[in-house]
Amino acid sequence: MPKAVRFNGYGGIDVLRVVEVERPVPRPGQVLIRVKAAGINPGESSIREGLLHQRWPATFPSGQGSDLAGVAEEIGEGVEGATVGDELIGFTHDRASHAEYVAVPAGNLTPKPGNVPWEAGGALFIAGTAAYAAVRAVGAGEGDTVVVSGAAGGVGSIAVQLARNAGADVIGLAGERNHGWLAGHGIRPLAYGDGVADRIREAAGGRVDAFIDTFGRGYVRLALDLGVAPERINTIIDFAAVAEHGVKGEGTAAAASAKVLAELAAAIAAGRLEVPIARTYPLEKVQDAFRELERRHTRGKIVLVP
Repeated sequence: MPKAVRFNGYGGIDVLRVVEVERPVPRPGQVLIRVKAAGINPGESSIREGLLHQRWPATFPSGQGSDLAGVAEEIGEGVEGATVGDELIGFTHDRASHAEYVAVPAGNLTPKPGNVPWEAGGALFIAGTAAYAAVRAVGAGEGDTVVVSGAAGGVGSIAVQLARNAGADVIGLAGERNHGWLAGHGIRPLAYGDGVADRIREAAGGRVDAFIDTFGRGYVRLALDLGVAPERINTIIDFAAVAEHGVKGEGTAAAASAKVLAELAAAIAAGRLEVPIARTYPLEKVQDAFRELERRHTRGKIVLVP
């Protein structure tokens, strides 16, 4: 029988189990995907811990996972334009991609270009669409100086590249070990921590046009102190700051479509975007994967490979 990640109640990493499940049967309009890669995300930790129960309650036993890339194994009734064997990138809203098989609405899928690695395609949805939405929200473009916090993380590492591709001068806040990677992608790296405001002012020549916060912990306040207009600040994590200061809070939900996924995949295929993969884990090591993720010092994405 196929395997999938499950948890039977809110809690820490130790509640995660890999269990045998019935193979999903695609309903009308769905495609059964044999998963080749599935990214993991911080939001999944928060859901598992019960921190988002008011917004997204879990029903137990619960699966998890949104990101996926894989091969079409079976085509549901009424699906057009997909055939068995197609290589696809997509997403599910059913908390189900951390598994060997998942049934996905056909509208949530887009073809995987042949030169896009499985791991990159499987890690693209949550981080890629959040980055896309954030860059769009702040209007990054030619002549702008844009600062990105958490610039080497899952969302930040994509956001800095998308902003740079839009023509902006991008300053990325990250630990020193990630400065070489950022510089290699045309980003100006700066260390976070004490004195960061002065370092940003000096690097930006006193003018910061937009700020993308992927980390939280006071970066919205920093952006305001730097003189960035609230409508050009976007945070994907500090929703209290959105309510308090009127900044933007656009993320995955604002760009969750197969069309955006196709655009991001095309950028990867053309060599204009990299999804850095920190490490891959087999499905059975899901606890280890989340243990590494929750340290919050990963460059790019961690991916499960069923």
